[in-house]
Amino acid sequence: MASLMSPYTLAGRRLRNRLIHASMSTRMAQAAGVTDRLVDYYANRAKGGAALIVTEPLSMAQHQDLASRVRAFNDDQIKGLERWASAVEAHDCRLLGQIFERGRGRNLPGRNPDAIGASALPDDLSWTVPRALTAGEIEGLIEEFALSSARLQRCGFSGVELSAAHGHLFHQFLSPQPNVRTDRYGGDLRGRTRLVAELVAAIRARCGRDFIIGLKLPGDDGVAIGPKEAAAIAVELTRPGNVDYVCFAQGSHARSLEMHVPDGHWPRMPYLGLTRELRRAIPGVPVAAVGRITDPAEADALLQRGDAELVALGRALVTDPAWLLKAQAGRAHEIRHCVACNTCWDRITAQNLPIACDNNPRLAEPDEVDWRPKPARHKKRVVVVGAGLAGMEAAWVAAARGHEVIVFSRSRETGGKARLRARLPGGDGFANVFGYQLAQGQKRGVRIEEGVTAALADILALRPDCVVLAAGASMIPPAFAPSLPDLRTAIADVLKLRSRQAGTAVLYDMDHTEGTYAAAELLHERFERFVLVTPRDSIAQSAPLVTRQGILRRLSEKRVDLAVLSEVRLDDGFEEGRVQCVNVYNGDVRMIENVAFLSWSTPRAPEASLAGPLREAGIEVRVIGDCRSARGVLEATSEGHFVGNAIGED
Repeated sequence: MASLMSPYTLAGRRLRNRLIHASMSTRMAQAAGVTDRLVDYYANRAKGGAALIVTEPLSMAQHQDLASRVRAFNDDQIKGLERWASAVEAHDCRLLGQIFERGRGRNLPGRNPDAIGASALPDDLSWTVPRALTAGEIEGLIEEFALSSARLQRCGFSGVELSAAHGHLFHQFLSPQPNVRTDRYGGDLRGRTRLVAELVAAIRARCGRDFIIGLKLPGDDGVAIGPKEAAAIAVELTRPGNVDYVCFAQGSHARSLEMHVPDGHWPRMPYLGLTRELRRAIPGVPVAAVGRITDPAEADALLQRGDAELVALGRALVTDPAWLLKAQAGRAHEIRHCVACNTCWDRITAQNLPIACDNNPRLAEPDEVDWRPKPARHKKRVVVVGAGLAGMEAAWVAAARGHEVIVFSRSRETGGKARLRARLPGGDGFANVFGYQLAQGQKRGVRIEEGVTAALADILALRPDCVVLAAGASMIPPAFAPSLPDLRTAIADVLKLRSRQAGTAVLYDMDHTEGTYAAAELLHERFERFVLVTPRDSIAQSAPLVTRQGILRRLSEKRVDLAVLSEVRLDDGFEEGRVQCVNVYNGDVRMIENVAFLSWSTPRAPEASLAGPLREAGIEVRVIGDCRSARGVLEATSEGHFVGNAIGED
């Protein structure tokens, strides 16, 4: 850990180590002001070891005034900004405000009629056509951003970062695709980089040399800027010597948006080679590596090799703010790791909700950093029915608080369906969730009855004070297949296959979540032919956009046969391997021949039948996770955690 823990200096300001918390929107601001929860989120990451934190985007110009962003373009929020900076800087951590303007970029349905941009050309995702800024308006924006940066400096911030990647406004000016201007802010490389260059110069002039200015630049946007163009942009913008560090990010507001937050189907540190290559173009300028860096040993090794000077983590520090503290103390095995599921991205971007994490139920709580359960006021015997993510989270937390905990697990292993998901393509990260829970449960003395489907008599025989029902949910059979196994059952058998099978595999999809398509990729791999059938007009509609893009790309690359707006119908020919695929609107029939595998993935019904009898027996019952209502990992871990902390407090 020597390299990761070694100090560094930016703009004359000492960093205690090389760890940066990359900008992550939290949506914890209210009425454009700083809240206690927002301060706790950032202070926790400073307590946990980060040496520098870049905030979420701030409202740095009057036209950006949104309730979900902290206002920094006037003095309305001075006290809140000062409190924010003080809470972070008190832990010897530098706080940088992010300067961001979306421009024409939009990743939500619909178009933005108020969008501004370099040129009146449509956004690649939403087809929003912006109003092209005049040269005078650009100069006005630069002035506003510089004045707001100076205000942040007066409030105690150590610097700013310009977000000039991911397809946002500054990126739109840098790229020849959305910027076809013929004035001084367009044309050749110098013209296209002029806005950012002038903004950096204006901030430096107002804030001085001891104010950190970072640049997040495109490395490969998957549209018009590749490594060669990215290197030229970086050289041009760093030549004057006003930039203190550069971070190369990927993707754009296009089909390449998935590159921005690589999920579990991507390798770890997928952009390290590109970062290493681009770093050579700007010798002497510190570079921060970013992109699915999850392991402290990997981070330390890349610094030791000289691949970068700094390491920037986003989702990994959302999941565990004590990431560095635990590694430094030789407790890396206790880190709660990022699953790369992008639930956090979906919450803040698509759902417009405060950030949340599948593997961090205590996100932004005051005691979040390296949290330890407090002893229960009343010790109880607790029976947990179900050893999935909800049940095991409740079990280990309750045991850590002093309760006697017995878990009934239908399987011989804990983890429930998440363990199956971990064996499918892109699912490695899920093992971090149930692996952590099991280790904590064993440490705290949780007793697990494996291979037991708990009946009422089994539970009552233990004389519990409280029962936590976490038995999950079962897929509802479609009308055509009451006797065929569902996907979760069938895919477990497919995993046992050691060779490619003859015939066609057919999967009927009424689920549209990421796990179904991981199974689909496995079926494509293990069978001669694969057909995916859904009654909707497209697939993966319940997955976050960045995850959906990856699903669509991979299935397209594999030439998977998609039958949309279709339902499966079986007739007498099914025994001979024929399945009908019927259009839901016009009734047209397509016959799928030589079917060797047929299964289905559908909405799920909770398995909570034990709740009533247990309550009639006078036992306290708490129903959590899918057993309460079929949802996802986020609800399972958060509800399990809440219940584990609530038992014995009445």
